[in-house]
Amino acid sequence: MGEGVDEAGWDVEPGDEIEPVVQAVGRLLRVCREAAGLTVSELAEAMGYGEDMIRKIERGARIPRPEFLDKADRLLKAQGHLRAFMEDMKKARYPKKIRELADLEGRAVEMLLYGSHNIHGLLQTPEYARTLFGTRQPALSEDAVEQATAARMARKAVFEREPAPTLSFVQEQVTLERPYGGKMVLRRQLEHLLEVAQLRNVTLQVMPTDREENAGAAGLIQVLKFADGTAIGRSSGVLNGRPISDPKDLRILELRYGMIRAQALTPRESQIFIERALGRL
Repeated sequence: MGEGVDEAGWDVEPGDEIEPVVQAVGRLLRVCREAAGLTVSELAEAMGYGEDMIRKIERGARIPRPEFLDKADRLLKAQGHLRAFMEDMKKARYPKKIRELADLEGRAVEMLLYGSHNIHGLLQTPEYARTLFGTRQPALSEDAVEQATAARMARKAVFEREPAPTLSFVQEQVTLERPYGGKMVLRRQLEHLLEVAQLRNVTLQVMPTDREENAGAAGLIQVLKFADGTAIGRSSGVLNGRPISDPKDLRILELRYGMIRAQALTPRESQIFIERALGRL
């Protein structure tokens, strides 16, 4: 793995709104280290990290992992001051656009999600997601692949929310058959779909390839609805995939999604379809 996967964290993106917080954590780490009478070299040895990594964290160029802060807090007897930033650094590890998406998903009370090329991100296993990121062009570094995979997995916290949001997924048949990463990765992915489909707040449907009519021909659809009555959506076939919030445009997406659900297999039929697909692997 590249540096940052097995080291203390990831580099902060210059100009990111989280950068001042990362810099503040770095300054605090330096103050605590000096108060403990340790040099950078001594702290690095005690923590099990390289000196360069400690220096990067102290100058705010590296986002420390939460577990790094926890260990440093205990080692330096920081009385919880470093540990207090663990949740902030957990969020800071992910790119800004991913944090924004996770925030939207975290506030949504209902989600309508149609996938035509890949399994939706909220449904992906780590192995499946890692394979997808690994096939991107231009190629991502191994560090970037691991960071993107971790960020995608963090979004799955939406399944643990209370009260639980209502989630509706429709997946094209081809997304259940394309063996990204090999048959074992696909097998585990299909098994995971069956597990998620058992959740009371989740509806999972499959759109068969042999359907003569498919309202999803224009591509993916995502609609997130919030408790205050507002919503935000996105579709490949509307405004070039840009986020939309205009009620008229959202209504079009909802109508299209409703047609897709009606044309797809029922949830029970979809479960049987996935089970049979598993049997063929």
